[in-house]
Amino acid sequence: MATHEGGCQCGRVRFTVEVGLDDLISCNCSRCGKLGAVMAFAGADDFELRSGEDALTEYQFNTHKITHLFCETCGIQSFGRGTAPNGQQMVAINVRALDDVDVFALKPQQVDGKSF
Repeated sequence: MATHEGGCQCGRVRFTVEVGLDDLISCNCSRCGKLGAVMAFAGADDFELRSGEDALTEYQFNTHKITHLFCETCGIQSFGRGTAPNGQQMVAINVRALDDVDVFALKPQQVDGKSF
């Protein structure tokens, strides 16, 4: 686990998160596949939204288990909120939105979300 800072392209949405980058997924569902998102998951207590709550717009689809949040100004989805399978509140972090991470050096697990 390490502490990372991240946010959207225009800078309105900024956050700090403590998250590991060893257990990542790259999903091909209708949303993630088009976003090119690489996702890491953190407990809600390990995430702090530092700015931009008022700039977030939400989108839900399919089972509505994750609230996908994106900046109303630049459109970047840097994170989403949801409930983990164990019932714990979690935050799905788009690793591409972290400031200090080389996403091309990572090895996410490929998930066939199209089949769900």
